[in-house]
Amino acid sequence: MADWETREIRELKVGRYVNIDDEPCKIISIDTSKPGKHGSAKANIVATSIFTGAKKSLVGPVSTKCQVPVIDKRKGQVLYTNGNEISILDIETNETVTMEINEDHECSLEPGAEILYIVAMDRMKLL
Repeated sequence: MADWETREIRELKVGRYVNIDDEPCKIISIDTSKPGKHGSAKANIVATSIFTGAKKSLVGPVSTKCQVPVIDKRKGQVLYTNGNEISILDIETNETVTMEINEDHECSLEPGAEILYIVAMDRMKLL
């Protein structure tokens, strides 16, 4: 399965995802200009990285192809935490994954608790 799909900028919507500089980002706003006498309509997309929180922008004609990351939301059960790392048993695949604990997580990290996490472009993050 590919880590991303190709779409035209005109197909993107606020709240969805787009790759900017090989970073999966959630779209915050999309501004489009009207087509001019000698050119096509342009779009200005502002998004934040889902892993770092950094603001990024993408500007181009609405017919330009761009990458849309495949975001996989998964459920897991906390096995244990060790400092800044957490070990999770994926409920569907029964595989154990270890990842860094991000500061903005909203879930309980007690052993045995069910949590949600996302996988995008071979990176993981707690929700």
